[in-house]
Amino acid sequence: MKKEALKRIFDFLEGKGEHKVPLRWKFINNQPLTKEELIVDDDLDLSYTDITSLPEGLKVYGDLHLDMTKFLKSLPEGLEVGGDLELNSSSIKSLPKGLNVRGNLNLNNSKITSFPEGLEVHRNLSLLGSGITSLPKGLKVRGSLDLIKSKIESLPEGLIVWGNLWLNNTKINSLPEDLKVGQDLDLSMLSIKTLPKGLAVGGDLYIAIKYTDDEIRKMIKPGFVLGRIKRI
Repeated sequence: MKKEALKRIFDFLEGKGEHKVPLRWKFINNQPLTKEELIVDDDLDLSYTDITSLPEGLKVYGDLHLDMTKFLKSLPEGLEVGGDLELNSSSIKSLPKGLNVRGNLNLNNSKITSFPEGLEVHRNLSLLGSGITSLPKGLKVRGSLDLIKSKIESLPEGLIVWGNLWLNNTKINSLPEDLKVGQDLDLSMLSIKTLPKGLAVGGDLYIAIKYTDDEIRKMIKPGFVLGRIKRI
């Protein structure tokens, strides 16, 4: 059924108070939203749609799914997502100021190239196979950070990752001195030759360099590796 016909039907039913226009249909067809409709109490799934924009003031208390949205190039400033924000294989190249995501932020195989400074991710940040080349100073990830097979070239000063940090199969060849990783740090399949002073790893360290455990622990002092050092 054509969009115009559906709109007339929805408008008729809504006018009689018998049925509300489906919120997803409004987003997909770029229909105006009421102030109340900008606050979504549940998940909002717009993946695999042709949407080109999202409205200012949008708040989604559940998960927001935007996977494979090829025509969506940007997100509104101040976007709030109470659950996960899914942007896998999307065309998003940057994230807006004031973005607040309480769950996971997934940008696997996306075209993302930049993040706003001061970004804090409350759970996991996944950038596997993405176009990201650098991260902002002071980035804090309260879960794990996955950069496997991404185009990342360097890590910022002040990076703190509470969970695991996966860097294998990237172009990273050095680490910042103050890097802190709460769980495992995977440096396998990298060309890193030395490790910086002050490196702190709360779990295991996976690495390819041929130093002894004692040499590595001495190299990173006053930093530490609480787990095991494993050669890959």
